[in-house]
Amino acid sequence: MSDHRFAELARLGVATVYEASGRQGLVDEEFIRLLPASSVAGPARTAVCGPADNRAVHEVAAHTQPGDIVVLTMDNPVPVALIGDLLATQIRTRGAAGALVNGAVRDADTLRELGLPIWTRWIRVRGATKTHRGEANRPVVVGGAVIRPGDAVVMDGDGVVVVAAERIDEVTAASQAREGMEAEARRQYLTGALSYDLYGFRAADDGKSI
Repeated sequence: MSDHRFAELARLGVATVYEASGRQGLVDEEFIRLLPASSVAGPARTAVCGPADNRAVHEVAAHTQPGDIVVLTMDNPVPVALIGDLLATQIRTRGAAGALVNGAVRDADTLRELGLPIWTRWIRVRGATKTHRGEANRPVVVGGAVIRPGDAVVMDGDGVVVVAAERIDEVTAASQAREGMEAEARRQYLTGALSYDLYGFRAADDGKSI
C-alpha cells in the first residue's frame, strides 16, 4: 500500500506519535531492532501462529501487500523461530515494509543483509513446526496493544506503537503539531532557557523547601 501517511508517521517517530496519540497504542514489550538505525511504518498484516508453529506465516506471506508491516505472534510467545531467511525473502519480495515478530527469528546475519526492517523478541535457531494452521488477518494483542489488520504500526529505536486505522489522520496531524512545539522549545533551550521556568515549575516551587 503506497500511502504518504505511513512515511510521515515513520519520520515523526514512535515517541512523538505515542505522545500525540494521547499515550495510546504502546507495544509495551522489549524488541530487538535487527537492522540498525531503521525506522518504518505501515498497515498491519497479522498472523497468529499455533504453539511453536509457523504454518500461519506461510499463509500470511501469500497475502502480503506492498507497504505492509507483517505482525507475527503466538497466544503464548516462546523463543521459537517464526521466520528466517526464506520466509523473510518471500515477504520482502512481495513488498513488505517490515516485520514485527512476537517470537524469534533466525538467520539473523542474512536477514540484516536482506535489508528488511525487523523487530523481534528473540533471536533463536530453534525451529518451528508446521502442523497448526493458526489464523491470518485477524486482530492480535502484542505487548498489551491491540493490532488490527490495517492499523498503522510504527517502529524505530524507541520501540513500537500502534495507531488505529481510523485515527491515522488525526494522530498524524497531532504529531506534526507536537513536533513544531518541540522544535520551538529546543530553540529556546539552545539560547539558555530552562524547562523549569517555561513549565512554571520555578514559580510554583518558590518559597517551598526541598
